[in-house]
Amino acid sequence: MNLPVAAAHPWAVSPALACGIQTELAREVIREDRLGPVERVAGVDIGFEAGGRTTRAAVAVLDFPALTLRERLLLKRPTRFPYIPGLLSFREVPALLEALSGLRHAPDLILCDGQGLAHPRRFGLACHLGVLSGIPTIGVAKSRLIGHYQEPGPERGDWSPLHDGDEVIGAVLRTRSRTRPLFVSIGHCVSLATAIDYVLACAPRYRLPETTRAAHRLASEKETPQIG
Repeated sequence: MNLPVAAAHPWAVSPALACGIQTELAREVIREDRLGPVERVAGVDIGFEAGGRTTRAAVAVLDFPALTLRERLLLKRPTRFPYIPGLLSFREVPALLEALSGLRHAPDLILCDGQGLAHPRRFGLACHLGVLSGIPTIGVAKSRLIGHYQEPGPERGDWSPLHDGDEVIGAVLRTRSRTRPLFVSIGHCVSLATAIDYVLACAPRYRLPETTRAAHRLASEKETPQIG
């Protein structure tokens, strides 16, 4: 797949410059539905080996709505940015973009294991990946980075808004009854209401979406050969 990457920028930058790039690119995030028919949905995840010196970028593509595995790809590359909360996209997105380029067919939607708008500069990993790849994205995080909320109801599908001040930056969504909720936020070209619907559709049995589960398995497999 020839993935057109928009608005390329340097990755080996200082934390201060990285924050500035996030603030600038956050203006490019589209917060409304701009996605067509979804037939292939992808999950992405990052693992590390060799003491963090090697990044393992995993992409798993599933048919939608059947959620059967269609394609998976693992790419290993040297880690080139330190772990800094709020700047994880600079550590992870370069390898993910390269992995996406290696797919045979582009996914119609990507569910990211991380934040989207629910980020101090409104530009988490899901936003960064979506803006640069041009593919609609959703942030699906297991924990809160910023914001305040009231606990949603106990049943699957119950949710409450995640606020930062007066702004709604995401949803606290129960994907499995009486289980800890997930933190869903807009990534790019998907509204929050649509993001909630797709996360629920991709998580019919477990707390985490099947996309995330498939990508995490691939990123964690010790015997998976390098692809790319």
